[in-house]
Amino acid sequence: MTSPPAAPVPPATDPAFLPPSLGRRFGALVIDWVLCLLVSNFFADPVRDGWAPVAVLIVEYGLFLGLFAQTPGMWITRLRCLDWSDGGRIGIPRALLRGLLLALVVPPLIMDEQRRGLHDRLTGAVIADAPRPAR
Repeated sequence: MTSPPAAPVPPATDPAFLPPSLGRRFGALVIDWVLCLLVSNFFADPVRDGWAPVAVLIVEYGLFLGLFAQTPGMWITRLRCLDWSDGGRIGIPRALLRGLLLALVVPPLIMDEQRRGLHDRLTGAVIADAPRPAR
């Protein structure tokens, strides 16, 4: 008989928490941005209408982070966005706010020792590794 897996420790109280590299985070953002450019082509010209891919990015972050804790780019780079205090999903409203703050560009540039940008701290979020389950 095996014991049930231990509940994950929230990042805020985990002394062993190591944030993922900035390279992986940037890679996830680039993948998401390319997807947003492709999607925005369906209803606008992303070159002429610069707001279109930004709007898609905010909606993508709101839905994917709020429901799944990962955007497609985060899934590919094995990252996830968690609630800082309990390690759960941040929910759609906070994910939309995080996406809006990310679109302002300045918040991600102001980081703390856990690599939490201002957009993460204001929404109570953190980016963490998302290991794939063993098969």
